[in-house]
Amino acid sequence: AIRRAGANRLESWLRNRKVRGAAALARSAFEAAERQHTAVVGEKAIAQMVHTLAREVMTLNEKIAEVDKLIESRFREHELAPVIASLPGIGPLLGAEFLAATSGDMSFFATPDRLAGFAGLAPAPRDSGRVSGNLHRPKRYHRGLQRVFYTSALISIRTCAESRRFYDRKRAEGKRHTQAVLALARRRVNVLWALLRDGRCYQAIPPVTALP
Repeated sequence: AIRRAGANRLESWLRNRKVRGAAALARSAFEAAERQHTAVVGEKAIAQMVHTLAREVMTLNEKIAEVDKLIESRFREHELAPVIASLPGIGPLLGAEFLAATSGDMSFFATPDRLAGFAGLAPAPRDSGRVSGNLHRPKRYHRGLQRVFYTSALISIRTCAESRRFYDRKRAEGKRHTQAVLALARRRVNVLWALLRDGRCYQAIPPVTALP
């Protein structure tokens, strides 16, 4: 069927369904189909099974898309939505997850450090009678909230020049990729906490240029 369709028609079919890398995928599939000329026992039955499973996956994707739209709609109705969504990297779905984790009530988090601790982005003390200042990563934290800040930090590196500069600076200091992203996520906790406290939306700070 792939050989009959041809690479160009297959690419168009994939593009119409917003598949990433449609051209490369179509070319690979067509080249693989061109090399396949051996028929095996049960081929038609297996093909029908794959066809059925593919339709089920497509139906499931449609249902997921409907749920995503519902979540986005509910998120937009929340009074804090404009503030949360103004922070680069946080869209409706991550914003909704943030509200679900925090109940949208910052009174539970008197300081950004408390919010960071709840998200597992602040080191917890592990002092003993003789040793102090010993910090470690907390074992008990809200993993969904950590995912919100970590994922949004990754996205902001690609979409926000300020976040990119912060990430590059941490990398230049010798931090690994994950460490730099976590440092950015921690910084974004402070920013979002301040925005929610003041009820204002995020505004990018232009880079300072030296005078000639």
